[in-house]
Amino acid sequence: MTDRIPMGKATITRVVEWEFDVGTGLFGETPEQAWADEADLLVPTFYDPASRRWRVALQSWVVEVDGLTVVVDTGGGNGRERPHLPALAGLQTDFLGALERAGVAADEVDVVVNTHLHTDHVGWNTRLVDGQWVPTFPNARYLMPEADYRFFAPDGPGATTGSRIVFEDSVFPVADQMQTWSDDLQISESLRLRPAAGHTPGSSVLWLDAGRPAVFVGDMTHCPIQIPRPDDPCGFDVDAAAAAVSRKRVFTEASRSRASVIPAHYPGHGGATLVARGDRFEVVEWLALPSI
Repeated sequence: MTDRIPMGKATITRVVEWEFDVGTGLFGETPEQAWADEADLLVPTFYDPASRRWRVALQSWVVEVDGLTVVVDTGGGNGRERPHLPALAGLQTDFLGALERAGVAADEVDVVVNTHLHTDHVGWNTRLVDGQWVPTFPNARYLMPEADYRFFAPDGPGATTGSRIVFEDSVFPVADQMQTWSDDLQISESLRLRPAAGHTPGSSVLWLDAGRPAVFVGDMTHCPIQIPRPDDPCGFDVDAAAAAVSRKRVFTEASRSRASVIPAHYPGHGGATLVARGDRFEVVEWLALPSI
């Protein structure tokens, strides 16, 4: 088995940086009973009833299509100061090695998509060389949602000490290669970025339509508990109500087109095809990737 699968004329590859688990308190509006009710979906891959913790994969997705190599989200990154998220501070992972073993050379990446500008989606935008943060992907165009850039920038309304540090080590050093965008952005014949605000003001999804459709949804859903319960917020959502609207809209569009929904943080097979059943969604088929 391989972490690389065809999607029509495209190929997608999963590159895992790190795995960890989190308490269910992050889903503060999800009743405890719901975790038991959805055990067939969640246990054991996504949720451990004994510890009441759910699993998280820190990973990137590589899309090869239309002559482009596109990296979707860049994880946590090594050697970062992260006072606002200590679990990601000082990481030393083999992400770049994993990328190389997947057949992806950093200098051959054409586009980097940051679905939003949270810490764990921009970290490998850069790497530390001789004490300086430099672009990890020297020949890539870095696409960032303008709404997030304005919100989290050091003088923005959502700026915190943590976000200012993130901008200093993972955003500003790629300024010469950066393109901010709003509304829709057609990257190539088969790839299109669309806004999906809520988790952050600029949260976005990347639609792939190359014969077999898929949508990379970033943090629109963190855990599969949000598939049957799409109204349930995550504690990291900036606007939980808007996030639920975006989640239901994109899930509905994906179910109608039979597009694979591919989040940033699902372990297991990484993503799934969904179908709408009343006010909930269900998994029809998981991606044909090995389970982690």
